[in-house]
Amino acid sequence: MSLEFISLENIQEFAHQYGYWAIFLGILLENLGIPIPGETVTLVGGFLAGSDELSYWLVLGDAVAGAVIGGACGYWIGKLGGWPFLLQIGKIFRISEEKLLNIKEQFSQNAMKAVFFGRFFALLRIFAAPLAGIAEIPFQKFFLYNLAGATSWATVMVTLAFFAGRVISLEQLVAWVSQFAIAALLILVAVIAIPLWLESRQVKRAAGE
Repeated sequence: MSLEFISLENIQEFAHQYGYWAIFLGILLENLGIPIPGETVTLVGGFLAGSDELSYWLVLGDAVAGAVIGGACGYWIGKLGGWPFLLQIGKIFRISEEKLLNIKEQFSQNAMKAVFFGRFFALLRIFAAPLAGIAEIPFQKFFLYNLAGATSWATVMVTLAFFAGRVISLEQLVAWVSQFAIAALLILVAVIAIPLWLESRQVKRAAGE
């Protein structure tokens, strides 16, 4: 959820006033966990490039750089202090260290998929990098997937806004992308949650026999 005062109008104003810096910092801060709508920032940058107010390639470069640097910072935050923090959270919610270790191991098996594809999901875009650090994924491996994911995501978002912004309004474009993102997130949750639920039912049935 983004900060209420950061509306589409505010983002447009910042982008007009500060240009490429607004795009770079907006995406960087979102990747650091600050609830700034990085997706909207990217769309605004692409839209302005489509209307010849900014350069397409510089906007794309800003988006990629902000995402990559932000992701790398998130990785090291998770690597250096994330595990002790998770243990404290686990104590609050009465989650055993053994259970957390099991979750950590399961995430490490799919960490690179989460880092790459997580760019297209708002929550994963924020948490995938710190979780990769907590899972102690080698930084070189993380960096390659982080760079590939950031480049793919930024290219799709900037290019979409660059061309679509010429035929529809920015407000409509942002609304459609937001609706798609919500639907995609719900599908992702279902894909993860349903197998876990079915597995839990099978375990309970087996225990009852």
